[in-house]
Amino acid sequence: MPSQHVINCSHVMAERNLTIAFVESATGGRMASEFSLVPNAGKTLIGGLVCYDACMKEDILGVPADVIEKYTPESEQVTKELAARLRKFMKADIHVAVTGLTTEGGSETPEKPVGTMFVHAYLKEKSIAFHDTFEGSPEEIILQTIDRTAKLVMGELATT
Repeated sequence: MPSQHVINCSHVMAERNLTIAFVESATGGRMASEFSLVPNAGKTLIGGLVCYDACMKEDILGVPADVIEKYTPESEQVTKELAARLRKFMKADIHVAVTGLTTEGGSETPEKPVGTMFVHAYLKEKSIAFHDTFEGSPEEIILQTIDRTAKLVMGELATT
């Protein structure tokens, strides 16, 4: 069952006839899945792409290899590229990209430890983003990221 944050966000989007699309790396499709579980999800959810490996970011969405190499696949810069490119790939009012580190073995450093997650969204033409470091199991990190993203979108919708 999706969290109350996801449910609330979906209801507000439905009331405003807004649609959402996702491109996900670290969350592996879980964000789109959570939004799909809300009643009447068909009115808001366009779909999502999972690009877990860097080659998917390059080959499917066209993120330049030099950007991935310079900043790492799990970075603010790559996440912004993914969100921008998703806008050309899927028609929606809201486009959300997420990358991050839920387990060891990625680009973690002392400054970017496991639990660091990056989200970038476009609400029509407005660009918004956050990165945060969450604690817990990989699933807990993912669920916290989903809730934080739903709150971010809700906050922006409240101001428009």
